[in-house]
Amino acid sequence: MKATIPVLVLLAAAQVQAGGAAQATGKPATAQAEPEMKMEKYYLVLLERPSPPPPKLPAAEGEEIQKRHLGHLKQMWLDGKMVIAGPFDEQEDAGKRGLCLYRVASAAEARALAEQDPAVKAGRLKVEVMAWWVEKGYVSFRAPPPK
Repeated sequence: MKATIPVLVLLAAAQVQAGGAAQATGKPATAQAEPEMKMEKYYLVLLERPSPPPPKLPAAEGEEIQKRHLGHLKQMWLDGKMVIAGPFDEQEDAGKRGLCLYRVASAAEARALAEQDPAVKAGRLKVEVMAWWVEKGYVSFRAPPPK
C-alpha cells in the first residue's frame, strides 16, 4: 500500500500540471488531432411479408418464384450492386424474411433493383429501404467474380 501512495501523488501532480497547461492555452495538454473518420454508405433492404399475407400458391409455383428470387439475388451480386443477402431466422417477427445490402448510388436505385425481384413482383415480399453508414474498412465483402 505504501508503494502506491507516491505513484498516486505523482499522477495527481501530473493532472494538475496538465490542467494548468489547458488553462494557459485553452486546450488540454494531451489533446491530439482526431483522425478524420471516413464513412461509407450502403443501402439496407429489408424483405418482409406483405400484410395481409398473400394467398397460398401451389407448391410448384412457389418453388419457381423462389428459384427466380434466388437467381435475382445472385445476379445483383454478380453485377456488383449487392454485397450480401440472406434470410432471417429465430426472430420474433416472422414477417421479416431477410435482408440485402446494396452498394449503389441512392436509395431510389436500391429500391428499384430490389423491386425487380420476382418474389417482390409476385407480391410475395415487399421491401423497406434505408441508408446504413459504417466506418470505411470496418466491414468487407467478397467481391463478385470478374465479368
